[in-house]
Amino acid sequence: MGFSVGGTTEYRNDTTRSRDGEETEGGFSEFLLLELADTRQLQLLHFWLLLGIYLAALLGNGLISTAVACHHRLHTPMDFFLLNLALLDLGCISTTLPKAMANALWDTRDISYSGCAAQVFFFLFFISAEYCILTIMSYDRYVAICKPLHYGTLMDSRACATMAAAAWATGVLNALLHTANTFSMPLCQGNAVDQFFCEIAQLLKLSCPESDYFRETVIIYFSFCLIFGCFVFIVVSYVQIFRAVLRMPSEQGRHKAFSTCLPHLAVVSLFVSTAMVAYLKLPSVSSPSLDLVVSFLYSVVPPAVNPLIYSLRNQELKTAVSNTYFFSIHKMHASLKGVS
Repeated sequence: MGFSVGGTTEYRNDTTRSRDGEETEGGFSEFLLLELADTRQLQLLHFWLLLGIYLAALLGNGLISTAVACHHRLHTPMDFFLLNLALLDLGCISTTLPKAMANALWDTRDISYSGCAAQVFFFLFFISAEYCILTIMSYDRYVAICKPLHYGTLMDSRACATMAAAAWATGVLNALLHTANTFSMPLCQGNAVDQFFCEIAQLLKLSCPESDYFRETVIIYFSFCLIFGCFVFIVVSYVQIFRAVLRMPSEQGRHKAFSTCLPHLAVVSLFVSTAMVAYLKLPSVSSPSLDLVVSFLYSVVPPAVNPLIYSLRNQELKTAVSNTYFFSIHKMHASLKGVS
């Protein structure tokens, strides 16, 4: 990406107070995010780069959401969960990039205390709910391939709505626990966050040495159990799927069954691999530049790439997205022609 982290150390010794010199009753009134570049030209370059990625994510996920909502042929359970995934991707990337773009454009680093707390909550909410939705989508593929005669019963509209609601509720619970615990800890290491958004790992580095880490350990253990449980469920589901597909006598049937699973497998692989790189990297090789690249990989890349993965492998979705896009362009052209 070519991000520069120059200027980080420059603020380290003089940020024991927030930029305006005021502190709230429980700590700082604002935080200082990582500066992406140390020259104005690079800052503007990063702004345009992030803006392009953000607009691509908005366009891709927006078109998928509109296509699924408006085309009756895309009202299957898998498409319903794909709609949820697109909305969560939109929320996830909209939590981090707009503030980073604003800071790069206006040459600032600050984010308010409440804004930082909101970033932590919403990012964890969207990312946790997305992982749960991906787990549910693996169950949908399992039922469709391994229990096709019971698909209509097990995956009816009520069951799909209940599972989606459970995924969103799990995201809220996980985000609420982490956010409440993180921002209840006193800060003694300044207010400079070595990341382009408020990341829990970087915020915990600012907490006092005598802080109660037991609560955070318990919450992290809860999150780990949730993530590991979802991962095991996905793996077991696909083991059963592959076994069922390999037993199919028709080569065309096997190809069709595999093709319906490929987009989901690709998205899960991208999600899991970026998350593993982020949380399993060795502390000995950690650096501000590496942390920045890794955080970019797991927070920005999946929401921008997921629409492309699904639209490339799903012909009906590709057709619906294309029709939605050209209809929007035609409608906009007609509106402009009417105004002129």
